[in-house]
Amino acid sequence: MRWDRLVDGSTAADSPAALAESTLFGADAVTTRTFDTPEFRGITFHEVRARSIVNRVPGASRMPFEWTVNPYRGCTHACVYCFARKTHSYLDLDTGIGFDSQIVVKVNAPELLRGQLASRRWQGAHIAMGTNVDCYQRAEGRYRLMPGILEALRDYANPFSILTKGTLILRDLDLLRQAAEVTEVGVSVSVGFTDTELWRTVEPGTPAPERRLDVVRTLAGHGIGCGVLMAPVVPFLGDRPEQLRATVRAIAEAGATSVTPLVLHLRPGAREWFFTWLRHHHPELVGRYERMYAAGAYAPTWYQRRITRQVHELAAEFGIGPTDRRTSPRRTPVPEHHARVPESEQLTLL
Repeated sequence: MRWDRLVDGSTAADSPAALAESTLFGADAVTTRTFDTPEFRGITFHEVRARSIVNRVPGASRMPFEWTVNPYRGCTHACVYCFARKTHSYLDLDTGIGFDSQIVVKVNAPELLRGQLASRRWQGAHIAMGTNVDCYQRAEGRYRLMPGILEALRDYANPFSILTKGTLILRDLDLLRQAAEVTEVGVSVSVGFTDTELWRTVEPGTPAPERRLDVVRTLAGHGIGCGVLMAPVVPFLGDRPEQLRATVRAIAEAGATSVTPLVLHLRPGAREWFFTWLRHHHPELVGRYERMYAAGAYAPTWYQRRITRQVHELAAEFGIGPTDRRTSPRRTPVPEHHARVPESEQLTLL
């Protein structure tokens, strides 16, 4: 791993990625742990003491936020399409199984954030969380980094937003309510589809879609508005009109304040892993996907617009609407990959 080379004293400055990585972790601050419990069997945790935790989104980004906090790298949700897989290669870790089972934990994230918020140079900008990997993935149940992060944001009345597939966010409901009393708080849950079979194969480590919608329902019941990022809409597997209708109906019935559809995106790292999955589970679709994504990581514009129009029409029918970033007081977090950030700049997002 890249930090092994840092620890043994050899240089890491022979490439921009290596140089950037050398600034993320202290050379003497990595502990590797495994836990022989059913929920963590086969998973290795690399506990690091990060040197920074508040990260600037590149200026070319189209995101409605400028700063992010990511307490973890790698994700036990094991979503086969996850755009963040490529980031594991910067540590010489595998972007397939390794991304799902080699989890980097920034154990000092809460104290680093509190120090940043206390700085005279910090102007209280909005901070987005969960836009790279999920801050409420399974590891959070053991490491409990988010309570300290939320306490710091509450204490400094700093606006923030969270995007998650994890039901563990309900553990921190009281902290979210306290923060919402003093600052702007936005929460979004990711539910791209309600098809059970599709969920079991493409998002094997996540709570079921209906459990995530229970999170939306619970938050709404406690006065915390929650939007749904309908992501990803999976071409040919989750995009039939009846599937879109069922998903939007379920989102509306859960009490979501908004629904924002995003079509499957396949950047390097995620692309290879997704196609491996596709060849195993749906070999008949490989050719169609190769044609759809022949031009790059994104589905054709006409297809994205069609899905967006269909979802927005259904949302209006069921009494909810898409997030309006210009007028909504609570921002809907959007994954960082939609900034179309050049690969050379990706390290600044982590």
